[in-house]
Amino acid sequence: MFKHDQSSPLQSSRHASRRSHRLPDLANMPLSLLAHAPRPTTNGRVHHPHIRRVEPPATATSALELLAAEARIAELENALSEARQAAFTDPLTGALNRRGFEETYQRELARSRRNGSQLAIALIDLDNFKHLNDTLGHQMGDEALVHLVKSLRAALRPSDILCRFGGEEFVLLLPETTLDEAVAAIVRFQRQFAASAMPGCELAVTFSAGVVAKQISESVEDTILRADAATYAAKRAGKNCVVRG
Repeated sequence: MFKHDQSSPLQSSRHASRRSHRLPDLANMPLSLLAHAPRPTTNGRVHHPHIRRVEPPATATSALELLAAEARIAELENALSEARQAAFTDPLTGALNRRGFEETYQRELARSRRNGSQLAIALIDLDNFKHLNDTLGHQMGDEALVHLVKSLRAALRPSDILCRFGGEEFVLLLPETTLDEAVAAIVRFQRQFAASAMPGCELAVTFSAGVVAKQISESVEDTILRADAATYAAKRAGKNCVVRG
């Protein structure tokens, strides 16, 4: 009645015969090959002990990890460079600050000694800066400082170094420059600066400057003091002038 339950003995025998032909004759197989012969598992699949799963090479993964590490190192170096620049730079004008001046001065002094060349220093002070802040506001005073720095950078040589020493005072390092050459350069720039008005207004600002040449026996503090004294002499002389120290 139920045909699928009545299996033919002959048909079952044929299926068994087919399965037996798929498996190796373990009884007649040499012992040297028996250890490597495929063995049937419980689920009917054949296990091949001589076949191993091959993992993909680690070269590609190592290369990606190396690239990621190099990118991270470059990122850290850029962050360190930006932090260093911020530590040595005046945030308002972009000129070097006192810390940047000290490091730069030592480098230029060492170069001057190696080359046997002179190092000139100019101290520049904006005229009437307090009056400018009091009458027109601190924002206008900041704009005057930025205007001075931009004008100086446009006139300076690539080797010249500008530092904001504090307030409205700036120190200019002039490597491989004699005192006469430095005075002539500052006087020329002073005339150009006094003739140019600040952007966005008709206000013209001026500065007084003292210029000195670094002496072999004196410290940087003494050099700056001489430049500062020459600057005050320029203020007493009527401002908007240059005095050599």
